[in-house]
Amino acid sequence: MARVEDVGVSEGGRPFKPVLLGADTGVYAIARAFHEAYSVRSVVVSLAALGPVAHSGIVENVVIGADAKPEDFVSALVEVASRYPDAHLILMANTDWLIRFLVTHRARLETHYTVPVVDEDVLARVADKASFAEICEAAGVPTPRTVVQDFGGADDPGWTPADVPFDFPVIAKAANSADYERLHFPGKRKVYQADSHEELREVYSAVVAGGFRGRFVVQEMIPGDDTQVRSITCYVDTQGRITLSCCAHVLLEEHTPSGLGNPAAMITGRWDEILDPAHALLRATGFRGYANFDVKVDPRTGAPAFLEVNPRIGRNNFYVTAAGVNPMRFLVRDVVDGEEVDPVVVERQILYSIVPLGMLGRYVLDPGLRATVKRLIRERRTANPLKNPAERRWRRRFYVTGATLNHIRKFRKHYPKVTATGL
Repeated sequence: MARVEDVGVSEGGRPFKPVLLGADTGVYAIARAFHEAYSVRSVVVSLAALGPVAHSGIVENVVIGADAKPEDFVSALVEVASRYPDAHLILMANTDWLIRFLVTHRARLETHYTVPVVDEDVLARVADKASFAEICEAAGVPTPRTVVQDFGGADDPGWTPADVPFDFPVIAKAANSADYERLHFPGKRKVYQADSHEELREVYSAVVAGGFRGRFVVQEMIPGDDTQVRSITCYVDTQGRITLSCCAHVLLEEHTPSGLGNPAAMITGRWDEILDPAHALLRATGFRGYANFDVKVDPRTGAPAFLEVNPRIGRNNFYVTAAGVNPMRFLVRDVVDGEEVDPVVVERQILYSIVPLGMLGRYVLDPGLRATVKRLIRERRTANPLKNPAERRWRRRFYVTGATLNHIRKFRKHYPKVTATGL
């Protein structure tokens, strides 16, 4: 029987327990949000207890090993569920391949858990960047011009890549990152830039040699550095109501090959010109649960272009909590209490950053944005998901300090100065 301090109590007085898959910063941020809202520890089930969740006092780590198969995940989750027979169990993930795992094994898992993710058909449509571009076009939502390159026939002697009918440079990336992210090969990147047909063919050759046989999207490049990017996080309840919306203006993204495109620093705020089309896309697809959009604003026109939607709350979800609206409350009131809540659009401005704040002066060149960054630092309206006052273990604090400072080394190596494209 679970100890009472291990179980949260909803607004409606119902006991519940969060169980999370994964071990990255985004998973820790979810656990932190649950802890801040309900004083509950989350169970984190992962292949390895990585730094973001290791030695944490707000999670219980269940490690199943690097060679674990999907069936091992299911068995571990069934065992965890057996320890909490009287609590409503919520099962969440925050990476593409683990979202796919939840959708694939939903029928078995839902005998023990509520699994607040999209249905399989919705996942197939929105998680695939090629299908996403088609959905945007049908809904009248702006998105970059796109060509889909299918590598399914790449082993055939007569295979030739598709033509690109727009100007270079272009961006190329896997249409479905769940098919791609677990591959390892020399030169692998999350996002590629190609300045010519020759460079694009080199990308194709590397991807094919690495064993990828899915689809890539090749898109026209929208100019502008990281500060042209926007992030949107929403929650759609079980009845299809969009009850939570939060925007952020990206200041700096990560630039390691595996992390390229993940925001590293943002300022929250409200921008209806990107919220309205995001809401239109969610309604058009029958979306449920958390969604995280990537948008880039074209500096030539000021028009937003929607790049993708992730069917999860996103790695940097703590910017919502830090802005004063805890996203886990919307989930719990929906799936545990079955309550309808009034929609909330977050407007409070905070500076979210996983990198040392002193680095931002080097990478934020716009005078207005620099002034806002300095003001928010001066007003102490800043947040880092890993810097949690509730964590008191010295090993934990040592890791957080080292991980934060390590960004200096990584940026010196991979992105020593601002570029016109952010790549």
